[in-house]
Amino acid sequence: MTSFPNSPKLIKGGIVQVAPEGAAVQRVIALQYNPESVSRSLQVQGVGENGQRAEALRLKGPAVETIKIDAEIDATDQLEFPQANPAATGFGVFPQLAALEVMVYPSSSQLQANNARAASGTLEIAPMEAPLTLFVWSKNRIVPVRITEFSVTEEAFDANLNPIRAKVSLGMRVLSVDDLGFAHRGGSLFMSYLQAKEQMAARAAGSSLGLLGIGGLP
Repeated sequence: MTSFPNSPKLIKGGIVQVAPEGAAVQRVIALQYNPESVSRSLQVQGVGENGQRAEALRLKGPAVETIKIDAEIDATDQLEFPQANPAATGFGVFPQLAALEVMVYPSSSQLQANNARAASGTLEIAPMEAPLTLFVWSKNRIVPVRITEFSVTEEAFDANLNPIRAKVSLGMRVLSVDDLGFAHRGGSLFMSYLQAKEQMAARAAGSSLGLLGIGGLP
């Protein structure tokens, strides 16, 4: 029990994978340590420079948002108690790395099934559908994403060359209703995310034109 009983509970950021059909949760990956920073960028989806003047203020759709995080994984503390953490003793942080890495692979069963279809003479094989991936950063930010960048730096190893400390860099693109549609589970989650933004924006204190040094608009 913590020596500070009134201290707030620390929640984790992480990634959730949901079955393509339905809403069954397939995997929950909580980050061992919350990243110290989350980098986000938004690309405005305007009509464009070559559009007509009447369309200069029109938006084609939601902004394209990208998110980047750097997460640390460390088995050092777990190795101090090998009986309580047999996975860390035997494999280091391999299991945690594998759980993240398989998100960007089709499953081996999907690959084998497609190979069997090709061998049987199937002319057109549909691309393999991955689970819906959600980036969770508190209850106010649950967004459907596609992982676009993934890099791992393994920094320390045990006697059997299992990695015991690693840094993972993840780049993600938020999937909007333009990507998924309104009827898709991910589309409804994006709309909830956008509505939460709008509610937060409404909480921001408004300013007056006087603060900008003007009494009114010309």
